[in-house]
Amino acid sequence: MQTGKPEEQLKIIKRGVVEILIEDELLQKLEHSSETHTPLKIKAGFDPTAPDIHLGHTVLLEKMRQFQDLGHEVIFIIGDFTGMIGDPTGRSEIRKPLTRDEVLRNAETYKKQAFKVLDPEKTKVVFNSEWMDKMTATGLIRLAAKHTVARMMEREDFKNRYAGKQPIGIHEFIYPLIQGYDSVVLKADIELGGTDQRFNMLIGRELQKEHGQGQQVVIMMPLLEGLDGVNKMSKSLGNYIGITDSPKEMFGKIMSVSDELMLRYYELLSHISIDELNVLKDGLKNNSVHPMESKKSLAAEIVERYHGRESAIKAREEFENIFKKKGLPDEMPVFKLDGDAGEIWLPGLMKEAGLVKSTGEGMRLMKQGGVSVDGDRWSDPDKKLLPGEYLLKVGKRRFLKIVPA
Repeated sequence: MQTGKPEEQLKIIKRGVVEILIEDELLQKLEHSSETHTPLKIKAGFDPTAPDIHLGHTVLLEKMRQFQDLGHEVIFIIGDFTGMIGDPTGRSEIRKPLTRDEVLRNAETYKKQAFKVLDPEKTKVVFNSEWMDKMTATGLIRLAAKHTVARMMEREDFKNRYAGKQPIGIHEFIYPLIQGYDSVVLKADIELGGTDQRFNMLIGRELQKEHGQGQQVVIMMPLLEGLDGVNKMSKSLGNYIGITDSPKEMFGKIMSVSDELMLRYYELLSHISIDELNVLKDGLKNNSVHPMESKKSLAAEIVERYHGRESAIKAREEFENIFKKKGLPDEMPVFKLDGDAGEIWLPGLMKEAGLVKSTGEGMRLMKQGGVSVDGDRWSDPDKKLLPGEYLLKVGKRRFLKIVPA
């Protein structure tokens, strides 16, 4: 059953959205849905190219959950067919193809994690191999004939790769067409995707029109910035918050974001209402609300969502003990230096101690002001420490006691 008038639904749907193509069409669809008591079909596709998801992935999932709460039908597409091609969006090189077994293994883990946000009882899960495996070579050629190479080359990533003499696989041109064809098969009313999916989703509109269907409305969500506040959240950049992170780690990571980024996370990830969000924004502006307390509330909400209420309470208590009370963790790791090691190069030590994955990540953290020694910020990666005993702090959560062997 749908809830709220079309105008009220539109207000909720627009929260955090970058662009709607076309908003008038969306309102018309909502009105028709309300009048006929027919839920809209909301489509979003996910290629399970990796087993784990982070909060950046959940931006789409949260929007899908909003549609579920409004009474519409959510179709969760697992791109087991497209996943074997590899989405070329944003790529500077051809993606290594995954096997069907790899995709299916990842898909099972991905699905379980996605249901931490979505209501499984209200989610229709489909695999696009269901229809693509049945498509003949003739059908694929007919689909490929729908667009020209010149049209495909309008995509920024293809254009850049061609200009940089980077190879583009013929199969990569097929990917946007298959994603668009998914919309035809499912008769989607709305497709959700990140801003980087604009080209692919608009192809879905065109293919629906060619097949005599009503065109889907395209809703584009932002790409969530990672902990650095600059780059898209990504495991490869180490700026991510995984939904399988421990409660303590998840809480600490959220507490490490800037006040500005905190509001963005509230808008895209929190379940507080739009009115509550506006009150929070006003309170931060007039200093009637403390940013630290707001951040702790957000961190507790996110941890509770993925780990439960007890874990959220414990994570908050641990954080307040360490940071608010200026205490230190009860079990702080100790790193014993070789007595003949000489001067200490911190990026190398952090990697060896397991605080960072690489010396490059350590250097980047130092330049960003995320490393301190005995309470003093240490921002010069080339500067070395004399042998001795130190307290090293990396980010907001990781401590290391350095002692001579």
